[in-house]
Amino acid sequence: MAKKNKKQTTDTEVEAELNGNNGDNDDSRNKKKLKKNSKRKKIPTVSMAVPASIIDNVPTLELATRLAGQIARAATIFRINEVVVFDNKSNLENDSVLDNLDDESGAAFLMRILQYLETPQYLRKALFPMHNSLRFVGLLPPLDAPHHLRKHEWGPYREGVTVKERDSNSGATLVDVGLVKNAIVDQILEPGKRVTVAMGTNRNLDSDLPRQVVSSSKPSEEGAYWGYRVRYAHNISSVFKDCSYKGGYDFIIGTSEHGQIIKSSDLEIPSFRHLLIAFGGLAGLEESIEEDDNLKGKNAQDIFNLYLNTCPHQGSRTIRTEEAIFISLQYFQEPINRVLEG
Repeated sequence: MAKKNKKQTTDTEVEAELNGNNGDNDDSRNKKKLKKNSKRKKIPTVSMAVPASIIDNVPTLELATRLAGQIARAATIFRINEVVVFDNKSNLENDSVLDNLDDESGAAFLMRILQYLETPQYLRKALFPMHNSLRFVGLLPPLDAPHHLRKHEWGPYREGVTVKERDSNSGATLVDVGLVKNAIVDQILEPGKRVTVAMGTNRNLDSDLPRQVVSSSKPSEEGAYWGYRVRYAHNISSVFKDCSYKGGYDFIIGTSEHGQIIKSSDLEIPSFRHLLIAFGGLAGLEESIEEDDNLKGKNAQDIFNLYLNTCPHQGSRTIRTEEAIFISLQYFQEPINRVLEG
């Protein structure tokens, strides 16, 4: 799952190169950049944690692919910013699931499909080598997310991948942004990186005017939904402990048929910076907690700020995780929107 690392490190690497590799070492300019970055608008994020075990229980590759596609669709429809795929492992085991491209574990498979679908179609060939896990992705409906722009569409930002060729005049980096011509950017970046490019208003790609590479969070800061990140956690406790956001999740919700029943219209969620909604597998979150050595002696009420049953009075004995995700994210829509609009 090396592709995960590629996307997660993109912002840091690009910002380092913006600040250090553009031939300008002036201290005053660096201070201005730092000051500008410190004023970035802080956008609340919503994450969801999904157990990898839901893939292990699927009998065929095609059905597993369709299940992963449902999760990707749900994450996009409900504007989820991060999907955490977690195992029930006691030890870290060097996170080998992320590094072994031939690994067919449930976690590796689910992450690969989620990352593939989140990536705009015109970038997939460059960023994803052929793999058996991707054999049936062509059967899945597209996410059609705002950053999946078509060739004839123009937007203020586009996702792109840096290419090996350089601009013949300036030697600047060229970026494939899914248009008829590559975009010129004013930074020197190594090839094969996924980047976010500010396209501006000038639609003439033959112009010598370079475009700017920006942080992937920039479109979100301006109110656009710009896809989700994917992260791996080897157990439920590492979902919380290894949070990729500074300061961690400040409000955590668990979902279960054994949870508290509250009407969506009555649910009050406090103001948050980073909200996490966790879903359990076949045996629920209770099993994940019980199998986690770091959570011995604790129950769900000790771990989650809220532990909710989002579908009471269910007609079926069981609700599948992919069904629970759609039900619950719809349930949380109104309470979350009240917080964001408040």
